[in-house]
Amino acid sequence: MARLAQTAGLTDIQDEILSTVRTFVDKEIIPHAQALEHGDTYPADIVEGMKEMGLFGLTIPEEFGGLGESLLTYALVVEQIARGWMSVSGVINTHFIVAHMLKQHGTDEQKRKYLPRMATGEVRGSFSMSEPELGSDVAAIRTRATRDGDDYVINGQKMWLTNGGSSNLTAVLVKTDEGADKAHKNLTAFLVEKPEGFGEVSKGLTIPGKIDKMGYKGVDTTEMVFDGYRISPEQVLGGQTGQGFAQMMDGVEVGRVNVAARACGIAIRSFELAIEYAQQRKTFGKPIIEHQAIAFKLAEMATKVEAAHLMMVNAARLKDSGARNDVEAGMAKLIASEFCAEVTQEAFRIHGGYGYSKEYEIERLMREAPFLLIGEGTSEIQKTIISRGLLRDYRSRG
Repeated sequence: MARLAQTAGLTDIQDEILSTVRTFVDKEIIPHAQALEHGDTYPADIVEGMKEMGLFGLTIPEEFGGLGESLLTYALVVEQIARGWMSVSGVINTHFIVAHMLKQHGTDEQKRKYLPRMATGEVRGSFSMSEPELGSDVAAIRTRATRDGDDYVINGQKMWLTNGGSSNLTAVLVKTDEGADKAHKNLTAFLVEKPEGFGEVSKGLTIPGKIDKMGYKGVDTTEMVFDGYRISPEQVLGGQTGQGFAQMMDGVEVGRVNVAARACGIAIRSFELAIEYAQQRKTFGKPIIEHQAIAFKLAEMATKVEAAHLMMVNAARLKDSGARNDVEAGMAKLIASEFCAEVTQEAFRIHGGYGYSKEYEIERLMREAPFLLIGEGTSEIQKTIISRGLLRDYRSRG
């Protein structure tokens, strides 16, 4: 059993789930990740294995056919999966966020309609906030839904949609006319059902081909183009317009814990590869781990892995308790993603010239780590969230 990134106080069920996932990662993901990633191939067999394990329903309540586990359990599962290949964790991340939003904000009818099929993986979720001309400025959304008779008609373009082609249910944040003076109160989340695939998947809805990326291969990232797409008011999340911003932010808080968990997973794997290589590679008559320069690198890497893991666990437990965790989730995402990039680069340096070769796993991790610096909000956005939250509690009374 590895020493790093252990979590105290887990139940027997949580330990059993994590043990099962860890074995699955070691046997079914790590041996195939290199070939699948280099081929930008969707991990269909791995996804089927996750379905059989019940991972798509990990946090969905038992009454809807899921396992009813906590965010902490999910985050620890994601950490293990990302340790094997980050793209696989991406397959279930957006699915989980949509399931969380439905569980927390959906109408009873929406929960009954979607959650049981999401638990089995029959319905796979994705979500979309960003657009081509905006990043974290969600209030500047231009995609608009206007009422036309009994339906809404959506026009506009969404961007950076993870699982855009492979999902069949997308939570989409668009602008509606609520007459509110604050932009974020004029936003509504729609549950868009669509066939899997690319091109014009439904009348008025097009999913262009995959965006070619530096890393994060295998999982599809797309645009989503609406051109006169008609949708029923029954597909408004929670049944009430104007609530989309708060609903999405709730999902994003969960997503930030997820990104922190993914960063922890990549950092753990980078450390594992580095400390193994350092014991095998010899220079000047001895393994390089016996050189103080390398030993100190590994000591710092291990400390960063441990710190990131502890902050991620704290943020997940806080969210599970029902308390507000925007600051803690932001802190966890900030430190985990930054430390992940640092640990991965040090592992790359320890590998020397071999780290630059596609034959070695560290090359792939070097291309995956940067995504976590921007996914679910950049480090600068996290600092903004953290500083604003701190002012709530430390505002001067002078």
